[in-house]
Amino acid sequence: MAAPSHVFTIRRAAEILGRDESLLWDLSDQLEPEDGLLWVDDIDGAEILAFTSDAIDALREIIKDQIDHTA
Repeated sequence: MAAPSHVFTIRRAAEILGRDESLLWDLSDQLEPEDGLLWVDDIDGAEILAFTSDAIDALREIIKDQIDHTA
């Protein structure tokens, strides 16, 4: 597998998926780094949750199975 060339912040991922950022925070605990979940270190010790394209696909499946399925 090739290394990812870019990632999406949680804010951008929420926009792509058409969901609230808080929902992605809640669902992100189901993902591992192998799934494309990354933490990006910023200045002053800030950390930003980010996702590869694979992680966004995984989130899309989780949403379909756990959120939309029950609606």
